[in-house]
Amino acid sequence: MGIHVIAEFLGVDPEKISKVEKTKAILDSVIARSGLCCISSSFHQFKPYGVSAVYLLCESHLSIHTWPEYEYVALDIFTCGSEENTLKAFDLLVEEFKPKVIEKQILRRELYERWKQTNPL
Repeated sequence: MGIHVIAEFLGVDPEKISKVEKTKAILDSVIARSGLCCISSSFHQFKPYGVSAVYLLCESHLSIHTWPEYEYVALDIFTCGSEENTLKAFDLLVEEFKPKVIEKQILRRELYERWKQTNPL
């Protein structure tokens, strides 16, 4: 059904993740350049700093939560569209945020495909 990239970035420049305006500009650019299709987005500015953002995509969603005081970003991208576009979006996020440490997990949502193999319609 899709691919879900779950990642954490450490060592991100706090200027890029402290305020909605800068974080939004980066995310908007990444989504456009990756080939993903945004339906809508929502942002929350924490005080004094920190951002949460969610993008509803034609393919599913992208979310990000930032802790600039720790130079930390938690993000996930889930798509049922092209795996290529999802991985490109992730690579672009790495390029833009330039984390010093990256942890990434990829979950392939394939329960339906496995079930269908043993339970043909």
